[in-house]
Amino acid sequence: MHTIIKATITDALLLSEIGKAAFLVAHGHSAPKKDIENYVSKNFNEENFKKELSDVKNDYYLIYSDAKIAGYSKVILNSKNENVSSENITLLSRLYLLEAFYGLNLGKELFNFNVNLSKENNQKGIWLAVWVENQRAITFYEKRGFVKVGKYDFKISETHYNPNHIMYLAF
Repeated sequence: MHTIIKATITDALLLSEIGKAAFLVAHGHSAPKKDIENYVSKNFNEENFKKELSDVKNDYYLIYSDAKIAGYSKVILNSKNENVSSENITLLSRLYLLEAFYGLNLGKELFNFNVNLSKENNQKGIWLAVWVENQRAITFYEKRGFVKVGKYDFKISETHYNPNHIMYLAF
């Protein structure tokens, strides 16, 4: 059985642990090891998640499979993107699953939850950035109707940026 619940500030450490693990699987080889380690320690620490969870614009959702934490998503409603002309669109900032839960359709379930949440909040579509070499994620999003609408350089360190696609799904 799968359960999706809204994360609270008490989930900051849990989000930190999932974020580190999921990011390293998908992006750990995308930059020099020291750059990745610095990025992860700066962005996936408990204090950073407490700050993000305290900001009302950030919505985090945890997904559990048989009472075991499997991953999380982060969405920001009404988040404009220069590559999308529509107003009232949602940024799917993160959709992270722990590797042990790959292939169980949990990513699809959490994604659908976020789409429904966006629609319930009168959003016209959803956009995201995905690393150009993350073919697993690109294929996942294309199967759900996303199209590439732009590019973005994701900053890992002062000297390393990863090229990303901006993808958009209109409702």
